[in-house]
Amino acid sequence: MTRAMQDEAGRCGTMPDDAGRFRPSSCVWVDPAGRSGFQNMAIDHALLEAAVEEQAVFLRLYRWNPACLSFGYHEPAARRYGRQRVEALELPCVRRPTGGRAVWHARELTYAYAAPERVGGLREVYRAVHGMLVEGLRALGVNALLAAPGPRVPGPSAGACFATPVGGEVVIGGAKVVGSAQVRRGGGLLQHGSLLLQDDQRLVHELTNTPQATATETTLSEALGRVVTFQEAADAIRKAAERSAGGWGRPPEERVLARAEGHLAHYRDPEWTWRR
Repeated sequence: MTRAMQDEAGRCGTMPDDAGRFRPSSCVWVDPAGRSGFQNMAIDHALLEAAVEEQAVFLRLYRWNPACLSFGYHEPAARRYGRQRVEALELPCVRRPTGGRAVWHARELTYAYAAPERVGGLREVYRAVHGMLVEGLRALGVNALLAAPGPRVPGPSAGACFATPVGGEVVIGGAKVVGSAQVRRGGGLLQHGSLLLQDDQRLVHELTNTPQATATETTLSEALGRVVTFQEAADAIRKAAERSAGGWGRPPEERVLARAEGHLAHYRDPEWTWRR
């Protein structure tokens, strides 16, 4: 990384710990503007590339405008939901680079965590990020926990992402409030997750062509008995992230947005969205 890149990114970059081992510095980016589904996925794709190139950890907190249905990388969306049905309802939709199952992104907070592989394995990162989210939610006054390990993780054909909680996921009163998915690619890993603020996942259940189990999700606003805004939730998670990492630097927003331009066409292409 050049000196100019280091200056722009603040503390982002590779840093040794006291024992000389690899310890990436970290950057948090609260992005409240609201972007389309294909724009958000292109930015997160670029964030993953930047994490590998700069050997730094990035956390982006953002939302979607307009609301959008997203499919997991391996999900059989065409068979499970039906392209004609979704298009007839004029629902924006996109396929994520991460795995997992369908999510309706409306009044929620989405996070993207991008890091070089050397930060740890997928399970280790999954629990660490969820632990940070639990800390942030507890600061808002809700008793969030990590779900106990279950018998197995549901596959991509098991229905909506929020249908059932699995081990290590964030729950409130046993009900799932955060749904996450991961991908490892090109020397880095990307983890996506949605924190439900006000809207449940009823639409996904209604769109599904096969019978679904009773939904078990909850929303943060429901759990607290009041409306929780994006900014309030983002501030709580940002502070928890800063405590867990010992301080976060300034993100390279302009560079990531410029890099994302090269991925827009891919995520905008219906043939990518409906490839399965």
